[in-house]
Amino acid sequence: MYSELALYIDGKWLNGEGRKGEDVINPATGKVLAHLPHAGKADLDAALAAAEKGFAVWKATSAYDRSKIMRKAADLLRERFDHVSKVQTQEQGKIYVESRAEVLTSADIIDWYAEEGRRTYGRVIPGRQRGVRQMVVQEPVGVVAAFTPWNFPTLTPVRKIAGALAAGCSIIIKASEETPGGCIELVKCFADAGLPAGVLNLVFGVPAEVSEHLIPKKAIKKISFTGSVPVGKHLAGLAAKGMKKATMELGGHSPVVVFDDADPEKTADTIAAFKYRNAGQVCISPTRFYVHEKNYSKFVARFTEYAKGLKLGDGLEKGITLGPLANPRRLDAMESFVNDAKDRGGKVVTGGSRHGNQGFFYQPTVITDVPDNSKIMTEEPFGPVAPIVAFKTFDEVVERANSLQFGLAAYAFTTSEKNATAISDALQSGMVGVNSIAISTPETPFGGVKESGYGSEGGIEGLQAYMNIKFISQA
Repeated sequence: MYSELALYIDGKWLNGEGRKGEDVINPATGKVLAHLPHAGKADLDAALAAAEKGFAVWKATSAYDRSKIMRKAADLLRERFDHVSKVQTQEQGKIYVESRAEVLTSADIIDWYAEEGRRTYGRVIPGRQRGVRQMVVQEPVGVVAAFTPWNFPTLTPVRKIAGALAAGCSIIIKASEETPGGCIELVKCFADAGLPAGVLNLVFGVPAEVSEHLIPKKAIKKISFTGSVPVGKHLAGLAAKGMKKATMELGGHSPVVVFDDADPEKTADTIAAFKYRNAGQVCISPTRFYVHEKNYSKFVARFTEYAKGLKLGDGLEKGITLGPLANPRRLDAMESFVNDAKDRGGKVVTGGSRHGNQGFFYQPTVITDVPDNSKIMTEEPFGPVAPIVAFKTFDEVVERANSLQFGLAAYAFTTSEKNATAISDALQSGMVGVNSIAISTPETPFGGVKESGYGSEGGIEGLQAYMNIKFISQA
């Protein structure tokens, strides 16, 4: 059921063959799924050479023909969704229905970029003198190096791969070593769709060694990274030394504002389901809940009821609604958050401890009465722990919601058009959902502000991120 793990360089799959590597663990059982080979420096240099060669071929391929190959890859991914979904669930832990949704959305992303890539139009600007023609054209930036985390094994890589390919770029992607199978299955779809050798290359290895080897190379013209703020800053610094384009989608700590005119129970049902998706291991997961004091008790009661109703277990089993955390580091982090909250006077309403004696399971947790300077309110939790606090006034909650260095996503619930407009304007965030959690679709920009990064994936902005703008004045 699981994938055969390998590197993909210059159109060839490369297995162990004496390479160093690491085991991939099923977080639901703690057992080894397979052994993953790492790329050595010679492999990385081969990927660079292949990507340069692939770029020359792919750039010269018409947008129309690039689109046909990409759409075929999307069709293959849909045909294989069941297998890919099961691979993801085994290596990452999310329940099957969530994996299925991720894989099918990934196919939609490829389709969207395939079509948008045919519309990378320029424009003609009237000259100031007779006989002068002025044009603006868009050209692919070149070879891309992309780095993705473990929480969305297919979705995060496909945003970078599809954006780069639609623009006419080639790409070397280093996917997560902890969840390699999803990206391997994705790359197989592109290879089987007829993508020329070298256009897409997949490597794994020690993250710092791979990034520090690839990014400074002359061949690399752009980097794209999804991950933590500290690592993002380091990679952005490496890119800056070569004045290379960069897209940084970094951490978040998304505030949720529930106004006094919102239905507290309906809102709790909506946002709790979103909170516990992928056991809270989502960069845009709602993570700080500010509820008007009028609605506070009802909201907490309903949210807690939802949390208690979740059934933990292996995501491939029927009836399971919450899978394990992806790795033991997240278990340790959850314990740290909860212990700190309790030390500061926080009340654990439900959950608050590990679950079971195998795998990396943590109970869905609700904590109240935590101060704003507690760890859970200031650091990205990335897990199934929800702190809920009360607020009184609009200005107060805006100040508290905007108090952190993060600015990726934010949410608000209200029946007042005035409140909806005011809070969407006031929240310092790259994405804001007002009475909606639908802030991530193929056709809309996805990205943050402040220390949550810069640049966007998705939408026309995600395609333009892989393009250079050239102005031509011809007399």
